[in-house]
Amino acid sequence: FYTMLINILLPHKEKFSQNKASSVSITVRNNLKYTKYKKNIKVFGQKVKNPLFNKNFYGIENHWNILKSKNLNLAMQMCNHINKKQTSKQVLEIHNRPYLIKSIKKKLNGNHILSLFFHNNPIEMKGSMTTKDRKELLSHVDKIYCVSEFIKKKFLQGICDKEKKVVVLYNGVLRKLNSFPSKKKEVIFVGRIVKEKGVDLLVNAISHLSPIYSDWHFKIIGSPKLGINKFDNFFAKQIQAKIRSLNNNVSLLGYVSPEELESIMSRASIIVIPSVWEEPFGLVAAEAMANGVAIISSERGALPEIIQNNGMYIKNLNENEIISKLEKLMINKILLNEMQKNSWNNFKMDAQSSSKQLDSYREELL
Repeated sequence: FYTMLINILLPHKEKFSQNKASSVSITVRNNLKYTKYKKNIKVFGQKVKNPLFNKNFYGIENHWNILKSKNLNLAMQMCNHINKKQTSKQVLEIHNRPYLIKSIKKKLNGNHILSLFFHNNPIEMKGSMTTKDRKELLSHVDKIYCVSEFIKKKFLQGICDKEKKVVVLYNGVLRKLNSFPSKKKEVIFVGRIVKEKGVDLLVNAISHLSPIYSDWHFKIIGSPKLGINKFDNFFAKQIQAKIRSLNNNVSLLGYVSPEELESIMSRASIIVIPSVWEEPFGLVAAEAMANGVAIISSERGALPEIIQNNGMYIKNLNENEIISKLEKLMINKILLNEMQKNSWNNFKMDAQSSSKQLDSYREELL
């Protein structure tokens, strides 16, 4: 019987702190909250001021040589830490950096368990782009976790996974509410203010709807870069200018804290997720369901997997389609309420089950 010792490696760009946590950090945090192995887990990442789970976090300074890969530096420091402890077997969980696997494997003494987590499309990532890369990864690791079937399919393109090493582990979301919240006439967008999120299409749709539906509020939440309220690129400035030119029932809130986002989500009637890019998971969709928000979404990537039959899909992604879907819900209270209840009642991506599932995979591996 082994003591389960688990080492989690975050990508260098992740900041494991309350207001700067992006989706990888959020997922790791949510799993940590409910795992039964909390005492035995170390999270390795870029040094931050006030880390989440202070007792578990091991912050690493950048190497003095600025030309050195920051991710490789984190990985090597983690390996040194593991090599110092003379335990026969430890579990390593590498998030979203497939190209580090070979170096980690080389650096480690002893026979440890290696898992890799994909939060993005493997075919677009260094170290897993080609079939050869992915076959090699599969031979080096004990488990590959994908945040959706969509990502798993991408990984397995041209590959046979005889040993069933590749599995889907959905990101877990925390539902803070105990009962269905009371709703206001609010339509929201939550996400980065970038072209691939389709926010420009939504803002154009809102410019038609906001004068007609003056009793409704339209809120755009997010900024171009997570946690930083700067609208300094051309696209973001255009969005900002367009929103400023609209009625006062349209507002751009920029980046808000996680607590503020929770209260906005709980009050919102409708969320629009007009993603143009293939969403690897769709965290906002899961969060919207946790808060009973009616969902209007594109069908890109894993979004249909998360939402299933509990939302309205925009088949052809353009502003007119968005307008017609929004109007359908805004003028029909009964339909709107039914959609909110579907969203609320069919929320399944809770952090407890995701964490429990991860723990049982860890046990199988040992």
